[in-house]
Amino acid sequence: MRWSNRLIAAGLLFISLFAVAEQETLIFDNDTLRERYLDLTQQLRCPKCENQNIAGSNSPIAEDMRNKTYELLHLGYSDDQVVSYMIDRYTEFVIYQPRLNWGTVWLWLGPVMALLLGGLMVAWLARRSGAEPPDELSDDDRSRLQTLLDKDS
Repeated sequence: MRWSNRLIAAGLLFISLFAVAEQETLIFDNDTLRERYLDLTQQLRCPKCENQNIAGSNSPIAEDMRNKTYELLHLGYSDDQVVSYMIDRYTEFVIYQPRLNWGTVWLWLGPVMALLLGGLMVAWLARRSGAEPPDELSDDDRSRLQTLLDKDS
């Protein structure tokens, strides 16, 4: 039994030697640049993956975006310029909160407008069909009411 356990352990050790994790080895001029890179890769969304940032994605496009972010930071681009570059190349999808502009104004104002229009429609319909009941009953209505009340008792 011990011999077989040792054989299994040796086999697992042998297999684990071939499992190599790929890790990006990027060289930064200073820690501030590294922090900016890490922050930007957390902020930018991978166009291929659903709701995954480029820091955690293994897709080729995310790798290209990380490399381009690294390159742009080393060229002296600001964080906003890097984000603008990525938006120009990959559309607004790469940021988690779309900017307010003429193309996205309906994302921000649409729900508010729908709520206001619905409230106005309900108020208009209530006012239009809101015929008030008469204050006094006619003699025919009183007799019918009395008949209905007598049937229940």
